[in-house]
Amino acid sequence: MSSDASIVDVRSLPPAQRHQKIFQLVNELAAGRSFILVNDHDPKPLYYQLEAEYPKQFSWTYVESGPTVWRVEIGKLAKAA
Repeated sequence: MSSDASIVDVRSLPPAQRHQKIFQLVNELAAGRSFILVNDHDPKPLYYQLEAEYPKQFSWTYVESGPTVWRVEIGKLAKAA
C-alpha cells in the first residue's frame, strides 16, 4: 500500500452516489497514484464496472475484506493508454 494514498470513505454517502463518486476519483487519478476505498460491503460489483469502463488501466488490491469494513486500494496504472 502506498503511503501517499488518500483514504476515501464512502460509507456516509447514499448508495446511489457511491459509484459516481468513485468513478470521478478514478477519472482524476494521475498515472501511478492510488486511493484507498473504504466501504461497508464488498465492492466487487464496482470492480466489474471499472474494468468495463477502464479495461486494464487500474489496479485493485484488497487491504481489508470485511466482515464489516472493506478497504480496497484502487490505483491508476502508470502505463494507462
